[in-house]
Amino acid sequence: MSKNPFIDEIRNKAKSKNALVAFPDAEDIRSIKTCRFLADEKIARPALVGNPENIRKVATENGVNIDDILIYDSKNGQHRNDFAAMLFEKRKHKGMTQEQAYETVGNPLYYAGFLLETGVVNVVVGGNVSSTGDVMRASIFTVGVAEGISIVSSFFIMTFPDKMYCFADCAVNPDPTATQLCDIAISSATNFQKITGFEPKIAMLSFSTNGSAEHDLVAKVQTATSMLKEKAPHLQSDGEMQLDAAIIPSIGERKFPGSTVAGKANVLVFPDLNSGNIGYKLTERLAGAEAVGPIVQGLRKPYCDLSRGCSVDDMVNVAAICSLM
Repeated sequence: MSKNPFIDEIRNKAKSKNALVAFPDAEDIRSIKTCRFLADEKIARPALVGNPENIRKVATENGVNIDDILIYDSKNGQHRNDFAAMLFEKRKHKGMTQEQAYETVGNPLYYAGFLLETGVVNVVVGGNVSSTGDVMRASIFTVGVAEGISIVSSFFIMTFPDKMYCFADCAVNPDPTATQLCDIAISSATNFQKITGFEPKIAMLSFSTNGSAEHDLVAKVQTATSMLKEKAPHLQSDGEMQLDAAIIPSIGERKFPGSTVAGKANVLVFPDLNSGNIGYKLTERLAGAEAVGPIVQGLRKPYCDLSRGCSVDDMVNVAAICSLM
């Protein structure tokens, strides 16, 4: 059991999905221990992707029994030729040869991606060893970007004992355009509702509230907010607004009267990666929130990236969240 009731709730929701979750960084003992925990707690059906001999060697050396855990052999697996053909079709316009495609899908990140693309597995969770760039390339080359969304992005679920927020984008895009901010907001709100069951209320954050300042950086957020209201009128959203106006009711009422979101926001969309990354770390380190993520979004199917410094507990949480997406 987690110390956080919201995390326990997410794990319990994941149990009902019974998703098959693949881990391509499989020769890392953290992946192996995560699979053992997921299977024992029945949170998900785990699978490891890579070299079976090496994976079993690591497990044995660390005293972890994985006899009942699925292992997909990325080098000698039955799907490699089919996956190579699929990758070649997707990337031949970029100059990829059939030989290059065959070699590429031998990489567990790509083999796992095509297991996801073809519906063999439901979720892929990587990045505990591989770099974010490698995970992102593999996910885009295999499952691709969701229809109608201009950008792959990320979010964190920031949990407190009595509340929960979605922070985006805190890990992927350094300086998103107005169009991209709009799509980040839509993806974040959609996933926040799927994961938590809470109705999303989106605040488009800035150093200005409701036109209190004029600057190109403010104008970008104002444009994104207008686009969001037009593209997704079913979502409650408002902006631009400062953080205090977004989450403190008395300040929201004073600074942004008439807004249905101000003071009540639970999906916070940051204007750039500087503010987003600093914001989630301040909230985690100084306010004591538990940061779950980053969770990659904007893909056609859930292929998620971890921090290389993640713990087994972090990996379990990301697997549970991705099972709900």
